[in-house]
Amino acid sequence: MRRKICVVTGTRAEYGLLKPLLTVLKNDADLELQLIVTGAHLSTQHGMTIDEINADGFTPSALLPIDLSDDSKLGVIDAMASTTTQVAQTLSKLAPDVVVLLGDRYEILAAAQSALILGIPIAHIHGGEVTTGAFDDSIRHAITKMATLHFVAAQEYARRVVQLGEQPSSVFNVGSPGVEIALTTNFLSRSDLSVALAIELKSPVLLVTYHPTTRETTSVSSEITELVSALEAFSFCTIIFTGANADPGNSEITAKIQKFVDAAPQSRSMHASLGQLKYLSLLKHCDAVIGNSSSGIIEAPAFGKPTVNIGSRQSGRLRADSIIDVEVSKQQIQNAIETALSPLWRERCTKTQLSYGSNNTAQLIADTLKNAEFNSQKIFFDL
Repeated sequence: MRRKICVVTGTRAEYGLLKPLLTVLKNDADLELQLIVTGAHLSTQHGMTIDEINADGFTPSALLPIDLSDDSKLGVIDAMASTTTQVAQTLSKLAPDVVVLLGDRYEILAAAQSALILGIPIAHIHGGEVTTGAFDDSIRHAITKMATLHFVAAQEYARRVVQLGEQPSSVFNVGSPGVEIALTTNFLSRSDLSVALAIELKSPVLLVTYHPTTRETTSVSSEITELVSALEAFSFCTIIFTGANADPGNSEITAKIQKFVDAAPQSRSMHASLGQLKYLSLLKHCDAVIGNSSSGIIEAPAFGKPTVNIGSRQSGRLRADSIIDVEVSKQQIQNAIETALSPLWRERCTKTQLSYGSNNTAQLIADTLKNAEFNSQKIFFDL
């Protein structure tokens, strides 16, 4: 019988990283790919990215909509509860041999809980990382403790997963899926990208993504105000925003960015979701990446692009020397963008050493999933 591998996806970013793996799994005659789609993929507010999944030729085994209209903390907890129930019922019907989860979103925690109680082995991608500014940090480590197989992006992260008590033989340093994609994608040309985004990409081009920082004491409103105020100084730039994720406070971020964009629509635009090809093409053609997304830490250096990383959301991750870390301060952000756009810093970025490797990541994960033997009992590894 073919081994049944179930992949769960809830956001555009994590789907983009999973796409090469999904392709390998789909094309392997010895494997049966099951795909559960939930979360922001099924939300018009967040770009209805199920359309991208369908366009890529994947047929979901289940669509599990959850209510994301309430972005308060209690609203997110309600969404988690709904996701847990729906994923559990779906996994019970699909009866996969292993569930593949990437990252640290609350939807993924819900899926992990369901698989754990149902006794289905979990394979976790991107464990061992630290991001102290968001509750994703704790979620990531919790999923590690539920998982049987661990696919990490760097040797430091492999060490940390073992430190958490996982057997060294269960940890595989396969590099970053995002870096592999960045190095192998056929990108849109600048002119084609401009048409796709319906805006002229006059240099310099800034790519901006700002998500809620769920462990900060400052308000989301004050944070996004500092960022937008700093960007006012760059009226000579084309500024492209991608939408905030579905964490608590995302609607306030979206509203303030939209107001900023509406003030100068000829040089600013906002997209709930760009889709993988347009996003990566924009990474290739932009002059700097601004915000607090993990792509500024992991993928941007692979393109030789400077990143202005704002606040604590990504604190703790390995980072290249192309990244400028600043506090959530108008003046610091403005100064950092000026530095990032300077010829000296841009030259530095072309020579940066990557912190995250690419080792045929998707195929290595697929081969391991195909051949792994799963034991029902996990034994804590003591250092």
